[in-house]
Amino acid sequence: MAERTTESRVDEVEDRLVTAVAVGEYLPASRLPPERELAILLGVGRVTVRAALARLVDRGLLETRRGRGGGTFVRTQWPDSSSDAVGRTLLARWDAIRATADAIALLHGALATAAAERIDTEHAARVRERLEDFRAAASGLAKQQADAVLHRTIIDAAGNDVLAAVLADLEGQVSIAAPAHLWGVADGMAAMEDRALHEHEAIVDAVCGGDPVTAGQLARRHVGIDLELLERAMLRAGQVPRA
Repeated sequence: MAERTTESRVDEVEDRLVTAVAVGEYLPASRLPPERELAILLGVGRVTVRAALARLVDRGLLETRRGRGGGTFVRTQWPDSSSDAVGRTLLARWDAIRATADAIALLHGALATAAAERIDTEHAARVRERLEDFRAAASGLAKQQADAVLHRTIIDAAGNDVLAAVLADLEGQVSIAAPAHLWGVADGMAAMEDRALHEHEAIVDAVCGGDPVTAGQLARRHVGIDLELLERAMLRAGQVPRA
């Protein structure tokens, strides 16, 4: 049977996508996943996703490119028209977001602890290489991608696929673009990237230096950046996060 879509379902998906762009899950010039993948990530059918994407193209947030290397790309991050959608989406999901973000931080801490306990020379060299890749990456999308690779490399060094899979599932509940972390908005991106670099350096030193207690504490605090960015997004959208 063909999928039947309702306006409310399309509205919900539209709000989720607008929020994902506004908080920096998908940065300007980045390509969104294909319709089929987005449908799975959002738990809806492709017809619903297609209708929501078409609205965002009409609104000027996204653009569609044809041919090789084509797809749906982000044009702009947070026009004034996004605020209502961001506020509605985050407010409705806030309690679940906070609880899930806490679990994500705890798991990142546990995995960094394990990585520091189990790190060998080969993995340590790989982690330090990924840190240098992050340092050298251009601001914005390239830095976001390098950040995700660095975190995955530390997780790999922990050597526990079960915990890594649980973490990936939880991150997917908060961020459509998981495992990429949120990346804020343009006016605060440079400061956030500088902060992330300093925190990455400390985490990498602790992991590669075999200091599990420090590695776990630093990693747990570091991923709290995501919740901070979501709180800022709510305030910008005129909503006050519930304590």
